Amino acid sequence: MSATIDLHLHTLASDGRLTPTELVQMVAKNGLKTISITDHDSTEGLAEAYEAVKEFPDLRIIPGIEMSADIPGDEVHVLGYFLDYHNEEFQATLSEFRRGRVDRAKVMVEKLQDLGKPVDWERVQDFAGDGTVGRPHIALAMVEAGYFKEPKEAFDEYLGNNGLAYFDRPKLAPAAGVEMIKKVGGVPVLAHPTFMNDMEAGISNLKKVGLVGMEVYYAQYDDDTVRHLARLAKEYDLIPCGGSDYHGLGNSGEPLPGTLGPPEETIKLLEDAAEKAKAERA
Repeated sequence: MSATIDLHLHTLASDGRLTPTELVQMVAKNGLKTISITDHDSTEGLAEAYEAVKEFPDLRIIPGIEMSADIPGDEVHVLGYFLDYHNEEFQATLSEFRRGRVDRAKVMVEKLQDLGKPVDWERVQDFAGDGTVGRPHIALAMVEAGYFKEPKEAFDEYLGNNGLAYFDRPKLAPAAGVEMIKKVGGVPVLAHPTFMNDMEAGISNLKKVGLVGMEVYYAQYDDDTVRHLARLAKEYDLIPCGGSDYHGLGNSGEPLPGTLGPPEETIKLLEDAAEKAKAERA
């Protein structure tokens, strides 16, 4: 384990495979000291995670979220840290987003039927458990049905943004995602920036509307990419963040929590940014 900080983790509350309790137990066993649970459009796993972490006094959980945003021909994910996730208006908006995920998943299951790769909707729901149904749960059902060996293969051909069964859902504009996180006192951070078609333009535009950080130490990046992103973060005065983006879906080579993470000073910078955001709200 090369890092004690991981600021990008998913649970069964969205499209991860571990419950919040199981994730907390796993990261504590592996020696992590600071984590953030960043489920997609959901903070539903945080209450359980905070209860579970009571057994591990050396482990700290930073409340987080990952939100999807859209620009023509591209998808942008924005992480939020230290947000006031109890805000009722914020939670109502998240509920709408999660309903959109379910509606999208139903359409994609119907498209798979037409494409000769049927999966049972109830089985997809079983994989989601108490969380919101998403594309990874469809992928798991496709693996179980014998169509693929790993979930990522289902994404490559059918479920990814250019896949045969893909169906879009309403999303925020990136600037609106940044603003929504700021509105609840959170620190907006660009997730896996190289996934964007025009990375530097995207970083520049989001910085203008209040972006505070960007992922640099992302576990799927090689050393050269990390160094390049570190230079960009410095150039745009953005806090360098990162983590494993762990889902536990069973794909070969999936980075485990703590594979790569930001330095300790990142946490202090995020704390200071959160204090500033909350002061501006007051």
